Amino acid sequence: MLQIVLQQPGSFGSANADEPVRQPGQALVRVHRIGVCGTDLHAFRGKQPFFNYPRVLGHELGVEVIEPGEGATNLQAGDRCSIEPYLNCGTCIACRRGNPNCCAVLKVLGVHIDGGMQPLLALPARKLHRSERLNYDQLALVETLAIGAHAVERAQIEPDDFVLVIGAGPIGLSVIQFARLHSRKLAVMDISDTRLAFCGKLLKVDVTLKPGPAAAEELKRADAGDLPSVIIDATGNAGSMAGTFDLASQGGRIVFVGLFPGDVTFNDPNFHRRELTLCGSRNALPATFTTVIAGIESGEIDTTPWITHRFALADTPIRFPEIAADPTVLKAMIEVD
Repeated sequence: MLQIVLQQPGSFGSANADEPVRQPGQALVRVHRIGVCGTDLHAFRGKQPFFNYPRVLGHELGVEVIEPGEGATNLQAGDRCSIEPYLNCGTCIACRRGNPNCCAVLKVLGVHIDGGMQPLLALPARKLHRSERLNYDQLALVETLAIGAHAVERAQIEPDDFVLVIGAGPIGLSVIQFARLHSRKLAVMDISDTRLAFCGKLLKVDVTLKPGPAAAEELKRADAGDLPSVIIDATGNAGSMAGTFDLASQGGRIVFVGLFPGDVTFNDPNFHRRELTLCGSRNALPATFTTVIAGIESGEIDTTPWITHRFALADTPIRFPEIAADPTVLKAMIEVD
């Protein structure tokens, strides 16, 4: 079968691979859609930590069950599913405490092990989340939305919170989708006029602004003199992440969902004076996938504006560099024939 492999930074190739053999506890699935995410783009640019080449990318997947496997009572052939691509051990302290998303030996599909840029996959049946109503495009968006939903869970947003989301890339957009459901007022900060316009017009964000020396005063003017009580940074930029400590209100909460492969520093007196709470957010929980699927099915979460570009799996070596260089891309979707 056709397999698309990222051979090294900036270079995809095609390979003819054997079809996977399903093991006990696994289901055999046919891949129909692959969402291109920031992790894939970072890997293509050679800036993805914890990554080895060559690698088959692809972890945002909409799939069809071909063989459910023994004991998979909740699955049957023909089911449409989203994939939870976080393969956890089940025995470490994180797994035992219900946090498989940050398993001590976690392997993420398409990052630590080969992913979905191929027609067939054998995966643990427990990692399949089925839906009778969603199409493959929507199912391929569930994982990226789940990351945003989990960041919002970590932020513990309350109805009277003024929330600032920094970074309006794919992960930031997924955060926005859920933050706007829980907060009194929502602001988004980004360097791109196009993305800010998208957030204001299509996502109905209350306040949009660019970073800079006047950002704190602009945020205060937007909310009767108060800074945001919750900040979720989705940039993966050390400067932006460090800057959140100056933009949060007294007693505020900060969540880092964007990953920076290095050190982030802050002024400790400022941190203590404001009695800030800082959280990391990694991946998503199994229950979050269920919540996201239900939200899309009910219409509470609208995925219509997300997909801006499409191409076929076989065209990936040619089209992916174009997508990586195109600032107008919100979400590219790869179609598998």
